[in-house]
Amino acid sequence: MKKIINQPENIVGEMLDGIAKAHPNHVKRVEGFEVLVRANAPVAGKVALVSGGGSGHEPSHGGFVGKGMLDGAVAGAVFTSPTPDQVFEAVKAVDGGKGVLLVIKNYTGDVLNFEMAAEMAEMEGINVKYVVVNDDVAVEDSLYTTGRRGIAGTIFVHKIAGALAEQGADLDHVQAVAQKVIANVRSMGVALTACTVPAAGKPGFELAETEIEMGLGIHGEPGTHRAEIKPADELVDDLLAKILEDIDYSDSEVAVLVNGLGGTPLMELYLMNRRLHEALEAKGIKVYKTMVGSYMTSIEMAGASISLLKLDDEMKALLDAPAETPAFTQV
Repeated sequence: MKKIINQPENIVGEMLDGIAKAHPNHVKRVEGFEVLVRANAPVAGKVALVSGGGSGHEPSHGGFVGKGMLDGAVAGAVFTSPTPDQVFEAVKAVDGGKGVLLVIKNYTGDVLNFEMAAEMAEMEGINVKYVVVNDDVAVEDSLYTTGRRGIAGTIFVHKIAGALAEQGADLDHVQAVAQKVIANVRSMGVALTACTVPAAGKPGFELAETEIEMGLGIHGEPGTHRAEIKPADELVDDLLAKILEDIDYSDSEVAVLVNGLGGTPLMELYLMNRRLHEALEAKGIKVYKTMVGSYMTSIEMAGASISLLKLDDEMKALLDAPAETPAFTQV
């Protein structure tokens, strides 16, 4: 294993300190906890959003803490759900009196621990609701989930629900719009290489030099099948076909996210985006907004995912709203 680290057990805390020192205008760390919150948290009279999960998916989730997106992010150990206590501390730190929405990716540990934290917060008199993101069409159930996994499409939930909360909507409205995004977003990914969890010190799985794994999860969970590597256009077509099998995007306007898994250069992501636009245009699906980059990674895994979100006028306006976070800024 060749990585720039000190001790594996200190990675998460040292990373959070580094984020806070790099972006003091956006975030601060909650002392004693693996939690980042907005620099001005709590914001009085505003619904707060909290998300999180295991570390190793950066810039998710701490990179999206700031005006117009998340109010707090909770970081578990690498690929390990944060504890209920950590989530509870994040909720307390961001609650501005109008309630807190938890945005949870569908992994069993995340769901259980965030739900438990919600119960703890309710006992303290904090109004907490939650949504569970399940955008991955690759497999119906996985090693760590019942139902579809939550992956890069979660970024659209952060952006759209975060914008609505910033505009002063109440908790029920923010939850309803977050749920609408979840109902209309689908994703599918492919891995070219494995990643190495620092504490394990070796790759999580093996792929031959010419092999890829379709539908792999962001923690290295198995996908649908292994195949020989193929040209980028064919790869995009395969990913898109699986998404379009799951939901009808005909005659729709969509937002697209071409997401790198940590070890894929922008050159290749833009190349994929080119083909994605061509394929969608050929099917009569209009692209309203495009995002390309590494938003939900799997440490240094080479590979990418594609996400499509079917939009209505409300979601378009919120997607276009300003945001100021370490990893996503829009004026």
